[in-house]
Amino acid sequence: MARPRSPLPVRPVPAAGPPLARRRQACIIAITCRIIPQVAPPPWRAHEYPRAVRTSPDALQAGLGRGMRSAYLVTGAEPLLIAEAATAIRQAARAAGYADREVHFIERGFDWDELLRDSANLSLFATQRLIELKFNATPDAVAQRALAGLAANPPVDTVLLVVGELDRKPLGAAWVKAFEQGGVLVVTQPLERGALPAWIRDRLGRHGVGIDPVAAQVLADRVEGNLLAAQQDVERIALLMPGATLGAEDVARLVADSARYDVFELSAAAFAGQPERALRILAGLRAEGREPPLVLWALVNDLRALSRVTQRLTRERSVDGAFRVEQVWSNRQGPLRAALGRFDRPAIDSLLVAAARADRVAKGSLRGDAWVEIEGLVARIAGLKLAA
Repeated sequence: MARPRSPLPVRPVPAAGPPLARRRQACIIAITCRIIPQVAPPPWRAHEYPRAVRTSPDALQAGLGRGMRSAYLVTGAEPLLIAEAATAIRQAARAAGYADREVHFIERGFDWDELLRDSANLSLFATQRLIELKFNATPDAVAQRALAGLAANPPVDTVLLVVGELDRKPLGAAWVKAFEQGGVLVVTQPLERGALPAWIRDRLGRHGVGIDPVAAQVLADRVEGNLLAAQQDVERIALLMPGATLGAEDVARLVADSARYDVFELSAAAFAGQPERALRILAGLRAEGREPPLVLWALVNDLRALSRVTQRLTRERSVDGAFRVEQVWSNRQGPLRAALGRFDRPAIDSLLVAAARADRVAKGSLRGDAWVEIEGLVARIAGLKLAA
C-alpha cells in the first residue's frame, strides 16, 4: 500500500517592508495561493473580507472610510447619483494610493481577452491602479461572464470600478450578484416626488444657502423630478446668491432668468410629435454651447421610460397605472402618451440603438458628427421619416 504524499512545504514569508516590497510580496503570495491553498492572504489586504455588500450612495462614504474593496459596481436608474458615487470611489482610490487610472467603454466587440490578460499581469514593479469600465446598455452574455470573473477574482493591486445604468430586472443577474458577493454593489434609487423638496434643501444647505419649503417646492416642480437639472439649479443658485435664504419669489426670479432653450423642452417637443419645434430647440441648444451628452441624456431618459411603459402595458391594461408603476411624472406623461401611439417596442429599441451610436460618436469612439446623429434621432422621435 502506497504511503500518502505529504503536503508541499510552505516557506515562511518575511514581514512586509516598504511599499514596493509589500507589492512584491503580495504578487508572490497571490501566485502561491493559487497553487498551495494553505497560504493565507497577506495582512495588508485584510479589507478583502468575504462579505456580501449592497449599499446606497448615502452609505457608500462610510464604507470607503473603512478601506477599499477590490471591485465596485455602481448602477441603478439615477444618472446623477451614479456619477457622484463613482466620483467618490475614484477619490478614495486615489487617496489610498491607486494613482494609475484606466478607462474602458464596454461595447459590442470589446476585447475582453486583452483586458483579462492585462489585469492578470502580476508585475512586481506595477503601481496600484484603478480600472474603470463603463457601459451604456446591459452587458451581453460574454461581457457578463467576464465581469463576473473579475468580481470573483480581482487582480492584485487593482480596484475595479464598473459604472452604468441598469433597470430593476437586470439587478438580479448572476454577474451583478458576483459584485455584491465579492466586492461592493452600489444601487441608486429614483427619488420619489415628495422627497425632492427636502433633497433640494439639503443640497443647498451644503453650499450654505437656505430655502423655505414653498420655494423648494417651486424648484422641485420646475425640474419635474430630474435630479441632474435640480443639481444644476442648486449650483447656479449657490453661485449667484451665496449665503442667502431664498423665498418663493427669489426662486421664481432665478427660474425666469434661466436659459431660453432647455433639454427637457426638446425631449417634450420630440415625443409630442412636433418636429419643427424640436429641431428649432435643438439648434438653439447647439448655439448656446450645450454638450451633446447632456442633450442625449434627456432623450434617452424618456426613451427608456417609454420602453418600460410599453413593456408594462403587455401585463397591465391601464396606461395611467403603467405610468404610475414606472414612476413617470405627470408633466412627462403627455408627450409619452403621444409617442405610445406612434412607436411599438421594436421601433423604440431601434431608437435606443441610434441613441447609443450618437453617444459613441459624442465620446469619440466612432467617427462622425454628434450633432448630426442627434438631429437624426430627434427627427425620428418626432415622427419624421428619414431617407435610408
